[in-house]
Amino acid sequence: MANKMINSNKIMKIILVCYAVVIAVAIVFSFIFGLRLDINFSGGARITYSYTGTIKEADFTKTVKSAMDKDFTVSANESLAGDTKTYTISLSGKNALSAEIQENITTALNEKFADNKIELYDSNSVSASVAGGFFVKSLVAVILTALLVVIYVGIRFKNIGGISAALTALCALVLDLAITFCTCIIFRLQIDSNYMAVVLTILGYSLNDTIVVYDRVRENKKYFPQLTMNENMNTSISGVLSRNIITTVTTVLAVITIIVVAEIFGLTTLRTFGVPMAFGLLSGCLTSLFVAGPLWVCWKERKSKKTAK
Repeated sequence: MANKMINSNKIMKIILVCYAVVIAVAIVFSFIFGLRLDINFSGGARITYSYTGTIKEADFTKTVKSAMDKDFTVSANESLAGDTKTYTISLSGKNALSAEIQENITTALNEKFADNKIELYDSNSVSASVAGGFFVKSLVAVILTALLVVIYVGIRFKNIGGISAALTALCALVLDLAITFCTCIIFRLQIDSNYMAVVLTILGYSLNDTIVVYDRVRENKKYFPQLTMNENMNTSISGVLSRNIITTVTTVLAVITIIVVAEIFGLTTLRTFGVPMAFGLLSGCLTSLFVAGPLWVCWKERKSKKTAK
């Protein structure tokens, strides 16, 4: 059994350093480039135009810029059947989209791309108060999920630590969410409703992997009581390592397929789902194996030393 053990505590320290570097880079990027928020979070307006033929995104953006002097972003989309191609113009809450500006944009696009049958496909706006309400609801959903995680893990694993196991699992989840957020900042992706779907998915996925580790710890404690907590954790991680890696790689490959197909068909809105999801899944695998468990061991050992004193 000793030959199978790995030094999870040492690996945890390396991983935490790497996470700190990624977070630091994301902070620098946020100061340099800012944070891109969808109008659902910041308020603002969104207008979508359909077209035929081929229009380069750079040419479309340049034409829109010539029609108004406000900050905006452009995203391309296309139906899987290829019969509808659109460009969406998004403006943040501080930039209102009046009827006059919308008319100027439409006129400029029709003049520039006269052969592409530019048509107004959709137009909507979100007030700052509505956007704030959506943000609060999203935050409440995440917090409630985190609380349920603590309660569930605390009850299920009360014979190996309960609340301590739950809180260290929660620490791992926080790191996973931090990585998905940093991914959006570094890759200049918009924080939108897709991101909230990613957050809730990663919470469930990472927690499942952590529970697999804790289950093995509980079994080894029963069948090998002579093992110390650290030896038990190292042995348990070694036992589920291949299972967790294979599951994660399979899932990440499926997400990468989504990203590739989205790029081929011009479904750029799926970037905000696929890219952070891929990095979140990888993070979930690492933290469930080498953060939640080893951190729990450190907690228990430190508590034992205090009790002994």
